[in-house]
Amino acid sequence: MNSKTIPTFNPDLPVHMTFEEHDWHLLAQYWYPIALARDITDQPTGTMLLDMPLVIYKMQDKLIVAKDACPHRGVPLSLGKNDGQGVVCRYHGLRFGSGGKCNRIPAHPEQKISERFNLKTYAAVERYGLIWCSLTAAKDAEPNIPVMPFWEDAEYQQLVCPKVDIQCFAGRQLEGFIDVAHFAWVHPETFGDPENVEVPDYTTTETDYGFSADYISGVGRYPIGLDQRGQEDFKWLRHFEISLPFTATLTIHFPNDAKQVIMNAASPMTARSTRLFAPICRNYDKDLPVEDAYEFNLKIFEEDRLIVENQKPEYLPLDLSLEAHFPADRSSSMYRKLLRKMGFSPLFAA
Repeated sequence: MNSKTIPTFNPDLPVHMTFEEHDWHLLAQYWYPIALARDITDQPTGTMLLDMPLVIYKMQDKLIVAKDACPHRGVPLSLGKNDGQGVVCRYHGLRFGSGGKCNRIPAHPEQKISERFNLKTYAAVERYGLIWCSLTAAKDAEPNIPVMPFWEDAEYQQLVCPKVDIQCFAGRQLEGFIDVAHFAWVHPETFGDPENVEVPDYTTTETDYGFSADYISGVGRYPIGLDQRGQEDFKWLRHFEISLPFTATLTIHFPNDAKQVIMNAASPMTARSTRLFAPICRNYDKDLPVEDAYEFNLKIFEEDRLIVENQKPEYLPLDLSLEAHFPADRSSSMYRKLLRKMGFSPLFAA
């Protein structure tokens, strides 16, 4: 009689994996934004992180992030509604309240509820107007979330752009954000200068969380607000802080001590889809409608979308010999080198 080996099912892993399992376990240790805090209420919201379907809801203002599957028969809880005492599954009416614990099984109202009916919950916290989550961090551990400069500074305005979904790998998107040679070619309608294409030399410095880079150039057309904020012969400093694996902040130094910080937090929904979150701090144009800033930054991201959604290969080659490089690629070369140092596969997210 022939026997057939049935693969062991691990409920802590996604059913459909687009990442190599080795890379998934490394990535799952980190914190990623999964939603805008202003979008989360007591009603369930579905999303995905690293191929894992998640449901987000609140009970008595306490945040709950759980696997978006009823433990009974696997129906997404994001299809249900919160009746005030918990999220009710659309299939059999099981209800999940504080801490993701099942508090009702309508078919057997008098039966003691086993812990097996509780949801699989994850460490989550609100910061910078975003909901952050780690799939493997301990729930009582201090969240290891990248720093957003000036978020608590009363002299700065804090705002959070609407999320943007991009069909690409998060590593490719983040690498594009820190690329300084594409400004003139990809962003001529926003801040790039088609007449200023040369990239001055710059340096990168390894840090405990990734690396930093200071890029100084004459490129800085920022038509935000009523007046052009540039000055003749002004040298613009762009200070990048990259927090591995997929988050970076860019601090742009304007004339007259004006500054803007934008966080590019690329959240890997799958190996081929990324949800981009972008908190912003600025100490100028604070009286203008925030929608103006949203529109300007969305225009920049849409310019980038055309490129990153069409890059081949879709994965990020961490073996530097697989693609050609020139000196302006110093940041992307450092990014790939450090990701490889962390143990990710040479064909990252292949």
